[in-house]
Amino acid sequence: MIQIKRAYAPANSDDGIRFLVDRIWPRGVKKKDLQIDRWVKEVAPSTKLRKWFSHIPDKWAEFQERYAAELNANSLIWKPILEAAETSTVTLVYAAKDEEHNNAVALQQFLLKKSLQKSND
Repeated sequence: MIQIKRAYAPANSDDGIRFLVDRIWPRGVKKKDLQIDRWVKEVAPSTKLRKWFSHIPDKWAEFQERYAAELNANSLIWKPILEAAETSTVTLVYAAKDEEHNNAVALQQFLLKKSLQKSND
């Protein structure tokens, strides 16, 4: 199972393995308070893509396509998350205010598609 959670929400035992999937550390959160297992900056959208998107909902569909292209170009950055999800619950931790249009949502959808493809192979 792959779930998502804001960095500002408290961690709990249902989170499983917690991956911070932002390139930038969440503002105002101390490292000890975030309780992540791993920070995978590389899986976040490129700075250029993040700035272009700027959390504008009208750009959401194109953002997802561009982000998927970045992820497909480097499977080494996301495969460990997918492998962890095969045996445990995984929580993608993010800091964005918009809970519907952010890189963790796009990454979750991307990984779920990859998981389905893998199980169909």
